[in-house]
Amino acid sequence: MAKVGLGVIIVNSDGKVLVGKRKNIIAPFYSIPGGGLDDGETFEDGAKREILEETSLILNKIEVIGLTNNLETYKKEKFHSVSVVLFCDDFSGEPKLLEPDKCEGWSWEDPENLPLPHFDASKMAIENYLEKRFYHKHH
Repeated sequence: MAKVGLGVIIVNSDGKVLVGKRKNIIAPFYSIPGGGLDDGETFEDGAKREILEETSLILNKIEVIGLTNNLETYKKEKFHSVSVVLFCDDFSGEPKLLEPDKCEGWSWEDPENLPLPHFDASKMAIENYLEKRFYHKHH
């Protein structure tokens, strides 16, 4: 069964998106912050929780802007997840590395020139955001 993930596109006043270099199962890929949806959570509450846990940022205003259907193979293991993509440009604080076992660090990056290698679900989410698309079939 596919898992439900949350990916959050956090944009600063310079139009850059927050990206981290992952150390967990999707290492060594870069990705927007996010995580799994817990039972009983709304997408917005789950995203706020994940971002606070990972970065210390407080998301003041957040909205669902898209979906991605993720069919990937990493380290010879197949994964299927559906990512709910959320957008936030109204937040408080500066990003901090709170889960060093999962991420090497956070940086603000140009969404048109993402660092590589980039996690497919994150790349699709940002492409959809830039092209103002809600959903795009996996390529």
